[in-house]
Amino acid sequence: MKRTFAAVVLYLFAASASAAGLADITNKDAVSGLRQALTDGAAAAVGKLGVENGFFGNAKVKIPLPESLQKVEGLMRAMGMKRQADELELAMNRAAETAVAEAKPLLVDAVKKMSVQDAKGILTGGETSATDYFRRTTADALGKKFLPVVKKATAKVGLAEKYNSIAGKGAQLGLINADQATIEQYVTKKSLDGLYAIIADEEKALRQDPVGAASSIVQKVFGALR
Repeated sequence: MKRTFAAVVLYLFAASASAAGLADITNKDAVSGLRQALTDGAAAAVGKLGVENGFFGNAKVKIPLPESLQKVEGLMRAMGMKRQADELELAMNRAAETAVAEAKPLLVDAVKKMSVQDAKGILTGGETSATDYFRRTTADALGKKFLPVVKKATAKVGLAEKYNSIAGKGAQLGLINADQATIEQYVTKKSLDGLYAIIADEEKALRQDPVGAASSIVQKVFGALR
């Protein structure tokens, strides 16, 4: 008879698990397997995004021009500003690729700080509960780390400076969302969204196919959850 998800979780964290096939999965095994899975997933996501064309060449996470610029993009191109628009879009994505390449230490640190209670929440949560944990525990710190990297990467683009000047005033008047008040803020947010989106893909893939995991402890724990 197929075990229910709730029953599996109960056995994983019970002080004396005895069900056949789960008896050898201890609290330590469960937490260890989950930590390894999170570390592997984070590393895989950073590896995919933190390289040239990690963002620019991936339609799922490619960063488009801010909405306010998109509205006049056609006009810009018609006025001979196609090069400037293309240059800014490429610079934004290159900035995201550079920033995300530095994310791994903070993600790994979040895994190390994960408590047993956190692990229970992830194992009993939905298909992206691990990703939600990463977002909750790392978004602020990663945002602060990404912002200066993004600013440096986009500072040389003339259109970015012009955008900041106009968008800043627009944000003050409530005409532009605060997270689009500057190119740096916009790209930082999009970089984080892209990173967590790919981490979520890695998590879903692991939950669907734990046998494909590289680590035996990950296979053991997530295999039991299936």
